[in-house]
Amino acid sequence: MGGGSTYTPELVDGFARLRELLPLAELVLIDPAADRLELVGGVSRRIFARQGHPGRISWTADLDAGVDGADAVLLQLRVGGQATRDQDETWPLECGCVGQETTGAGGLAKALRTVPVVLDIAERVRARNPRAWLVDFTNPVGIVTRALLSAGHRTVGLCNVAIGFQRKFAGLLGVAPGEVWLEHVGLNHLTWERAVRIGGPDGEDVLPQLLAGHGDAVAADLRMPRALLDRLGVVPSYYLRYFYQHDAVVREQRTRPSRAAEVAAIERELLAMYGDPALDHKPELLGRRGGAFYSEAAVELTSALLRDTGEVRIVNTFNGGTLPFLPDDAVIEVPATVDARGARPLPLRPLEPLFAGLVAQMTAYEDLALEAALKGGRERIVRALLAHPLIGQLEYAEKLTDDLIAHNREHLAWI
Repeated sequence: MGGGSTYTPELVDGFARLRELLPLAELVLIDPAADRLELVGGVSRRIFARQGHPGRISWTADLDAGVDGADAVLLQLRVGGQATRDQDETWPLECGCVGQETTGAGGLAKALRTVPVVLDIAERVRARNPRAWLVDFTNPVGIVTRALLSAGHRTVGLCNVAIGFQRKFAGLLGVAPGEVWLEHVGLNHLTWERAVRIGGPDGEDVLPQLLAGHGDAVAADLRMPRALLDRLGVVPSYYLRYFYQHDAVVREQRTRPSRAAEVAAIERELLAMYGDPALDHKPELLGRRGGAFYSEAAVELTSALLRDTGEVRIVNTFNGGTLPFLPDDAVIEVPATVDARGARPLPLRPLEPLFAGLVAQMTAYEDLALEAALKGGRERIVRALLAHPLIGQLEYAEKLTDDLIAHNREHLAWI
């Protein structure tokens, strides 16, 4: 789903390169945007042909036909496209709140637009393929995955933050990526690397050495002060910058174009490239689109589900007592054993109060956000924003609720 995305060739390239890990007979790209599908589908076929992949690539705007007979369905859609993302990244700034598509009021708006659409897709998939797996890469991944799991769908949520850290740390340490095991814990887009072990979960923790020798480079990538990493003793996700340096980020956002505007410009260039019949590889420009290493993560996770491997992958799934201070049906992002039964989190050592407090508050917000997405209503939106640690104040919650509704009327069925 979302097969017309300009990012799809990255995924296709991953399927082609890693075909021994996940042999594909057919890949169907599904998207209502027929013009984009033709361009993306064409370059995707050429990528398969260049790399000698025997699988068939087709595309359709017909969801029901596209998912018929599928073993797995990857969800990577954006309701409203980059135009709604641009709104999510701008109107919260009027209240001095961060403008971001998964964090704060913008993230709530995206959840409200997205959850009903994804649940409808999931029901249509289940009607044709009750045993098909849904791999959710659609943001906000934690809330969307919780909606799917709570409705009984065979779902695992996926984010590329962890695999990005794995690849980065492997390069800094001079080891193969597969040798790096992360103690990655938290919620989607609210995670910390508490240990970096070499060789597996019982290997030596080299995080102290990593910070001592490469802390400046890691901090620069995160756009956070080196002193913050030293104080925390862990490596936070770059999304934690919206929490740890909220006001500084808002000042920056008020002085430059939105990320959505940047991505929209990149997408126009990419679509023009995809129309070139000689292009048979992912262009270098695609690296600026975002989502690094998603293709590898998606192939590894889908392989574990369909081939029943029991491998450990970092995914979004039900808490189930893993973090005892959270409800069992909260969705957390942690290492989990993945096989034909789904994902089961590995045991974790207790989460330090410095991190647990924020996780607990964001989980409460996500619970209220999901309720608002499922049931609608202005009051539910206000309550969710009051619970959000980056908002919280009544005046802001009221104003942001009105702005959210005003900018999303066509996507909110309850209005």
